Amino acid sequence: MKTTWGARTSPGGIILASWGQIDRIITRSDVVLHVLDARDPLKTLSERLIKMVERRGKKILIVLNKCDLIPRSVAEEWKDYFESSRNLPTVYIAATRRMGTIKLRTAIKRIAPSLPTVVSVVGFPKVGKSSIINALKGRYSASTSPYPGSPGYTRTFQLYRVDNNILMIDTPGILPVEGDPLEMIIRGYPPEKLEDPVNPCIQLIKRIISNNPNAFLHAYGIEERDPLRILEELAIKRGWFYKKTKEPLIEEAARLVIRDFHDGKITYYVRPPRGGSVDQGEATGAG
Repeated sequence: MKTTWGARTSPGGIILASWGQIDRIITRSDVVLHVLDARDPLKTLSERLIKMVERRGKKILIVLNKCDLIPRSVAEEWKDYFESSRNLPTVYIAATRRMGTIKLRTAIKRIAPSLPTVVSVVGFPKVGKSSIINALKGRYSASTSPYPGSPGYTRTFQLYRVDNNILMIDTPGILPVEGDPLEMIIRGYPPEKLEDPVNPCIQLIKRIISNNPNAFLHAYGIEERDPLRILEELAIKRGWFYKKTKEPLIEEAARLVIRDFHDGKITYYVRPPRGGSVDQGEATGAG
């Protein structure tokens, strides 16, 4: 079944559902899967969505995706945080690797008010909604793509039968990114459409280094910790230079870093809040 409900487009070309459309999705669902990036869940958490689901009297399940990019102990810490501190049932999976899908199916059926149940998948750009649907179905049916706004992006609401007890709605686009300005840029625009990729990339590099000082040493063999120097060295390594000035082409290096961040090639994660907020000094990534 396929239903086109209409959608709006972000400045970066991302197909987004409006909040009114999200509310209609929630209304037609029994269980809402709120998909988060397991590397930094709070940056991809929508408090507005949670309130809407609760107001409609529906069930919500937090799904920490991309858990293959973080230690299992950290995934367990986040699961405990959401369940103990927020009273939100939580599972963690790695959808592209088909890891944790049995646990996800089990969790859906456990919290569903009745079976069969209708489930929707909601989240910010590039948290892996379509990959989760594909993993649950056991074969590739919903189109997926690695970067925001690129070909293959899901553009219409479709209802899939996962099994005899689970029907799943795939939203056309995704939630408008809230709160964090950096997330709005790197998740709301394809890297190649960023007119100025350097400034947001510098902020991204700072965030990554604050959690994992050796991230760029491991990813690119660059020991430098200064964001601008990292981009310069990366451009030099790749042979990217301006034709006229022969200066390092840092814009292309910045786009590469953003792509590699989406692809999980740069090791980065944070731990759950301690005492109410994330302590950057304690939320260290692998080093």
